Amino acid sequence: MTALAWAPVLLVAVLTAHTAVNAALLRHLAPVPSTVDVPVAVLLPVRDEAHRVLPCLRALLAQRGVPRLAIVVLDDGSTDGTGALVEAVPDERVRLVAGTPPPPGWLGKPHACHQLAGHAPADARVLVFLDADVVLAPEAVATAVPALAGFDLVSPYPRLVAVTVAERLVQPLLPWSWLTFLPLRIMERSARPSLAAAGGQFLVVDRAAYQRAGGHAAVRDRVLEDVELARAVKRSGGRIAIMDGSRISSCRMYESWTEIRDGHTKSLWAAFGSPAGAGAVVLLLLFGYVLPLLIALINPLAGLLGYLLGVAGRVLAARATGTRTWPDVLTHPLSVVLFAALVIRSYHLHRRGRIRWKGRSLDTGRVADSGRIGGRTGWRKR
Repeated sequence: MTALAWAPVLLVAVLTAHTAVNAALLRHLAPVPSTVDVPVAVLLPVRDEAHRVLPCLRALLAQRGVPRLAIVVLDDGSTDGTGALVEAVPDERVRLVAGTPPPPGWLGKPHACHQLAGHAPADARVLVFLDADVVLAPEAVATAVPALAGFDLVSPYPRLVAVTVAERLVQPLLPWSWLTFLPLRIMERSARPSLAAAGGQFLVVDRAAYQRAGGHAAVRDRVLEDVELARAVKRSGGRIAIMDGSRISSCRMYESWTEIRDGHTKSLWAAFGSPAGAGAVVLLLLFGYVLPLLIALINPLAGLLGYLLGVAGRVLAARATGTRTWPDVLTHPLSVVLFAALVIRSYHLHRRGRIRWKGRSLDTGRVADSGRIGGRTGWRKR
């Protein structure tokens, strides 16, 4: 029993050590005044984003150091007046186009991005895909585009804004997950498509590499289209990287428990490759981060050490990515339990064909063997 009590401690010690290594090696994008000489197109898909789109656009129009910047917004069938708000923006740099419904075999987000790429100016050499819930710092684009040096696709991960209790319990798991389980530098060097991660909120991609990879047409039926696009870039011989973009961008993904529940339910089923893979990951997380609380009843030293090591991992991830630290990190076991419940719910509804998002069914999507947990890197919103 004594040896068994220390098993979760050993597991969490290894995972937290990996988090520390990743946190030390993570590439950080800091705003530096500079000028980008190449033409850049920022591509913004919107669907019922009336409450978010204007702050996003104002931040885009305030970008500095990108003299040849085009902003293309695609209204993907909004019913809340999003398109009218964009059309009323008094700046000729913003171009609004009307999207068409996804044809058979396509999901909404990949189809919207595919259309946007087709509407990007012909001379744009860099494509920046952005979600409406992201607000950029004035030097964000001028900082992110040079980060492509040596890479074909980079994913600057925004600082996650969490306000409500539900947000603070669940959302910090996103950056923590990829810092804890994904070997970042190995991913950058490896040609294996299965070793890939990306966050679709803020993606910067070389246009030629995007086209070689087949663009979003290559991931037309994937719920985690961001990760699958990164894989497609790798398959075509490109290199990818995920970087800390917390100093140049912020994102509040969800604003209530209902949004969190439905948003993660939509995509978690596609994040593990199979139900067996999902079950294994959930059991691993419960074993390492929740079991120590029970072990503390019979072995206080082992239980406390296991708990504190889990908290330490959260602290490292929070400091590396600009998310809230104290006292939120102390609730890590509860966060893991909520995550496990969301995974179970996601598979339950997916098997019954009952997952919908913004009025659209996701039955077209197939399970993508992403080879990692979560991470918006993997938990998608649209």
